Amino acid sequence: MELENIVANTVYLKAREGGSDSNKGKSKKWRKILQFPHISQCIDLKNKIDVSYGYVVDQQPIGRELFRQFCKVKRPQYSRYITFLDDATRYEIAADEHRVDLAYEVVKRYLGLCTESQREDSGGGGGCDSDGGKCDDDSGIGGDTKKLSNHDDPEKSLTGSNSVTITNTINVSEKDEFVLDVLNDDMVAQVRNKLSTGSRELFDASITAVRAFLAGEPFREFEASMYFHRYLQWKWLEAQQVTYKTFRMYRVLGKGGFGEVCACQVRATGKMYACKKLEKKRIKKRKGESMVLIEKQILQKINSRFVVNLAYAYETKDALCLVLTIMNGGDLKFHIYNMGGEPGFELTRARFYAAEVVCGLEHLHQQGIVYRDCKPENILLDDHGHVRISDLGLAVEIPEGEMVRGRVGTVGYMAPEVIDNEKYAFSPDWFSFGCLLYEMIEGQAPFRARKEKVKREEVDRRVKEDPEKYSHKFSDEAKSLCQQLLVKVVKSRLGCRNGRHGAREVKLHPFFNSINWKRLEAGLNDPPFVPDPHAVYAKDVLDIEQFSTVKGVNLDATDENFYTKFNTGSVSIPWQDEMIETECFRELNVFGVNECPTPDLLINATPVVEKPGCFPFRRKKKQTAREKPVPFNEKLLSSSQTTVSCSQAPNES
Repeated sequence: MELENIVANTVYLKAREGGSDSNKGKSKKWRKILQFPHISQCIDLKNKIDVSYGYVVDQQPIGRELFRQFCKVKRPQYSRYITFLDDATRYEIAADEHRVDLAYEVVKRYLGLCTESQREDSGGGGGCDSDGGKCDDDSGIGGDTKKLSNHDDPEKSLTGSNSVTITNTINVSEKDEFVLDVLNDDMVAQVRNKLSTGSRELFDASITAVRAFLAGEPFREFEASMYFHRYLQWKWLEAQQVTYKTFRMYRVLGKGGFGEVCACQVRATGKMYACKKLEKKRIKKRKGESMVLIEKQILQKINSRFVVNLAYAYETKDALCLVLTIMNGGDLKFHIYNMGGEPGFELTRARFYAAEVVCGLEHLHQQGIVYRDCKPENILLDDHGHVRISDLGLAVEIPEGEMVRGRVGTVGYMAPEVIDNEKYAFSPDWFSFGCLLYEMIEGQAPFRARKEKVKREEVDRRVKEDPEKYSHKFSDEAKSLCQQLLVKVVKSRLGCRNGRHGAREVKLHPFFNSINWKRLEAGLNDPPFVPDPHAVYAKDVLDIEQFSTVKGVNLDATDENFYTKFNTGSVSIPWQDEMIETECFRELNVFGVNECPTPDLLINATPVVEKPGCFPFRRKKKQTAREKPVPFNEKLLSSSQTTVSCSQAPNES
């Protein structure tokens, strides 16, 4: 029996490490699986999906990459606006001690402003005049809104679109990187007046203006290019059917309410996920269709680094499957009690996990979702030691201004208003979060000792009536925060005075004074603990209780409507992130020589006619179904796309 567990763990760890070959877990046929269709087969997607700048560039990872590539290669005059947005973002998430210096460098590089301190350093000269701190040089630039020459060196962008690296300096380039032509005088004056404050909102108005500019003519030009057509090809691939053949399955990691949770790997990319299987007969027997669908819809709506994300939803003959972010580091309950030594965490570690959970709750609440099951078992660690909220089976969406009622949750973590079956909005999550924080520090829950045998009614009474006890493990700030979160009366509880924005109150508590929230939200803070990459933080496969066979339940045609609503395939943003992270995007997203369209992007391509040869028995390479052009509505093309010759492509693609 022990051998079975060793084999399961070995195979699973090998898959996590990318396998033994150079494909990093990808199938040998991965290029065929992700082969682009001919553009004529997917051009009609323009009428079916959102093709606005706000969606394609701001929300879609591959759309953002292709728009940046278009600007860099075909319209270098627009690259300076993108590098400004990158550097403004870097400024926002910079450490407090570096932010003012970065602000000076951003305004000098992009706004042409000189600061008082820089004037003093240069003895009042150095090309700075005495009028408002604008740089004055031989270019003759005077006004704040003068249109400047094209940006000639797009390679000087300091950040990529998917990862952020902080340094303490921003390279100061030539004046052709100015973005003054899309800013008005008030915006520039606002930046100049608040420059020395280091405010994170310093460039907000400028960022809005630059994005508005990029959403205009630059995006229209992008939409008429082969880069946008390549985006449609990726969207076509994203929409392909997902089945059990899409994945390889590995060992069972645990169990949920309706079935097992096991590790899985996408064959085409090698990306690892957790597959939550929901047995169809078990769902029907428990009448859990509504609950399952709500969980799936809520997961599909969320995209946060602090909440487990849904990547795929599909069905098999016997089960509905949710493919989720895999969290290899185990749950907080395991780390609180089973890592040796005294239960609980030191304050620094508890603060880090608490701050990330606050960010997760904030994201859920902003989407109108109350979690209702915040407890150590549901907070999971990833490979790097960051945590995410998981298991949204009890979560529910609350319309703006409304409340819900429901006695759901886990005994000992449910708020008094939940126990009394009163109406509530987001208040139960802050009470449960207080219980979580208390347990991380103290090493036991506030209202029930570990393994204490006590009736549910007694635990509920303690929650409603008894004050919690604090030991020497709590600092004054930690004790204050827990006390304010565990207040019995909703109106007096921290986080419950601003509806969906209650996290703002919690973030301002002195316990979190050392947290730079912008850096934390960007994933730039180093976790206090990193899980062992060669360990499996899960029970032995034979220790995970098996589900019994469901008897007396038959599936019929009336269930198909429910299954159709569930079986929606890939979720857009996680799927595109997967393509980029696994380098499939980099390897497949290639164009012809001198950035000419590849055959799959040639609008006027004609189907290949197979010519009879001298040797009819010889095996020939046939044109696949995806490669074949099909008829399409030419109104979907702009006039600039009717010509596709290579000589014209650099000017109009």
